[in-house]
Amino acid sequence: MTGDGPRRAAVLGSPVAHSKSPALHRAAYAALGLTGWTYEAIDTTAEQLPGRVRAAGPEWAGFSVTMPGKLAALAVADVRTRRAELVGSANTLVRTDEGWRADCTDIDGMAGALRAAGLPAQARRAVLIGAGGTALPTLAALADAGIGEVSVVARSAERARGVLDLAQTLGMTAQFIAFDDDRTLRTACAVTDVTVSTVPASAAASLVTSVADTARLVDVIYDPWPTPLAAVVSAAGGTVVGGLVMLLNQAYSQVEQFTGLPAPREAMAAALDL
Repeated sequence: MTGDGPRRAAVLGSPVAHSKSPALHRAAYAALGLTGWTYEAIDTTAEQLPGRVRAAGPEWAGFSVTMPGKLAALAVADVRTRRAELVGSANTLVRTDEGWRADCTDIDGMAGALRAAGLPAQARRAVLIGAGGTALPTLAALADAGIGEVSVVARSAERARGVLDLAQTLGMTAQFIAFDDDRTLRTACAVTDVTVSTVPASAAASLVTSVADTARLVDVIYDPWPTPLAAVVSAAGGTVVGGLVMLLNQAYSQVEQFTGLPAPREAMAAALDL
């Protein structure tokens, strides 16, 4: 909602000083002519988030939420979108007449990254590396893109349980692959339509040889770049899309929900040199 007069928004997380969200949102507000709008980065832990959100005055239009606050953001909300409830986390809080609404635009971000990677309409198989907070919205985006089979790569089957359970809920066929099962992972990556890595670059470094033959890689990391996985897939002739593309696409939806106006996509992409 655009409202009258100055409005405020911010990204909440810890650490958050490195976030590129301020550059994206400020570029959007400038392009939309919202001269009274501000956007800042506020270091906020998961424990601090509920109090900060509840104390926000009427001038606050919304919050972007990064780690480690996405579960807390879902819990503090007065209303929740179906998809936020489905994946169990929220990266977006929007002030509405009903109170704070939680949404998960990370799904939009991954959907945009998959399009940028050239995922074909007939794609059916994916490899998903990691089982943390980003893996769940990634899985939802993969299901929306028509993926019906997913291999989940994690340290243990227990750690992968939440992702495997969501895959079942989404009607997908899922298998677990251990991080150290090089042979099975290599085979899966060689035949998959897309591999998505949701883990830190250091954690994925040991998988370089196994992932090298994948045709398309989406790596949610953008700093440092290129990641070891991105470098090896690119060197082998594969298509690589990095985390900045995901960040940009999730921000489009946030800007639209905060302001009630269409996101100025060219101006926002220019803010990231994309």
